[in-house]
Amino acid sequence: MNKVLLYCRPGFEKECAAEITAKAAEREIYGFARVKENAGYVLFECYQHEEADKLVRQLPFRELIFARQMLVVGELLRDLPPEDRITPIVGMLTGVVEKGGELRVEVPDTNEAKELTKFCRKLTVPLRASLRASQILLNYESTKRPVVHVFFIAPGTCYVGYSCADNNSPFYMGIPRLKFPADAPSRSTLKLEEAFHVFIPADEWEERLAGGMQAVDLGACPGGWTYQLVKRSMMVYAVDNGPMAPSLMETGQVTHCREDGFKFRPPHTNISWLVCDMVEKPVRVASLMTEWLVNGWCREAIFNLKLPMKKRYEEVTQNLAMIDEKLREQGINAQIQARQLYHDREEVTVHIRRIWGAVPGRRDER
Repeated sequence: MNKVLLYCRPGFEKECAAEITAKAAEREIYGFARVKENAGYVLFECYQHEEADKLVRQLPFRELIFARQMLVVGELLRDLPPEDRITPIVGMLTGVVEKGGELRVEVPDTNEAKELTKFCRKLTVPLRASLRASQILLNYESTKRPVVHVFFIAPGTCYVGYSCADNNSPFYMGIPRLKFPADAPSRSTLKLEEAFHVFIPADEWEERLAGGMQAVDLGACPGGWTYQLVKRSMMVYAVDNGPMAPSLMETGQVTHCREDGFKFRPPHTNISWLVCDMVEKPVRVASLMTEWLVNGWCREAIFNLKLPMKKRYEEVTQNLAMIDEKLREQGINAQIQARQLYHDREEVTVHIRRIWGAVPGRRDER
């Protein structure tokens, strides 16, 4: 198996291909990307046979922006016989995976492929039994063993492979399954909720998303992102000239500041979270977020960068590099992550955690 399969948002295959090609080259792994427009996935074929496995182990999945999942696969299985699709799949995995911890039978995130989901659900149970009988899967699920993936792109046509349990997306199809809260002011609330799931480890939520924290939401109207902060019992400065949802204002946790988000300055220095989903040029938003982080006005930030129609990968990487460079110039150590989330559209969500500042003789609280 010498191919790396990456799931992505339909329409962003070129960005995903450019990213995996660049990341592989940084690790002296070379190959070429196969791209089909609006397919919802990219195939990166390595020149050397062993290097697909090497790449998915060496390249931290969290560093990828446009990929929802990353796995090693072999050749495309075509024309699987309707009377027995399981035997060829088991045969492809024999000798490749031993004692896998989980099976995921998946499809691309396209309208055409979604018609296969019912079939995939039906296939999963008997396939799992056969894989366990062949010792390709353990008799119980384990988060410490490789995940076996069967990825159907058409009826009777699939890729088969595996992802590393400690270096993949834990979500089916790489998509967190979230339910829209009926009392939320807008569907944009799901962007921030998904960002919390993707960027903040679950065992750190109690500390990093704690009740009583102070937060700022720039461009808050009507309150989709503020809603997520309020639900976590935070006190929020909602900054926007437009109206906020009355239900949020009634909580007593929201202070509505009718100001330009680019001119607003925090009234206190104990802001834990800055969030921002303003429709602005990405470089302008990136510069504003950098200013907040350099000045120590917040500890963590989640914000969206709206993407241009062309050179989207270049635009994102340039802005992230600019942020990183300016923080380093100020002696500020920070963790920076970016991902095109499922609930994003023509945008990328960025998370930055400020670890410490360069003020002599002083370290920020962890």
